[in-house]
Amino acid sequence: MPFSTVTASDLAASGSPALLLILIGVVVAVLLIAAFWWGSRRAARRRASAGVAQPPAAAARRDSWTAPDERPDR
Repeated sequence: MPFSTVTASDLAASGSPALLLILIGVVVAVLLIAAFWWGSRRAARRRASAGVAQPPAAAARRDSWTAPDERPDR
């Protein structure tokens, strides 16, 4: 299409896909921010509940390790 036949309405119509892409980009950015916020809240809740107490098996094994020079078989 030569420049002499390009009208203002043709140029305005060509900007429509660009607006759609901008809107899609904004939606994707909002979704990424929301996913990060939701994931950080879940991780904070998990950290808060995990550090309360040791499991009973870990408490029983706490002093089961001996140094190599303290082994009774030598």
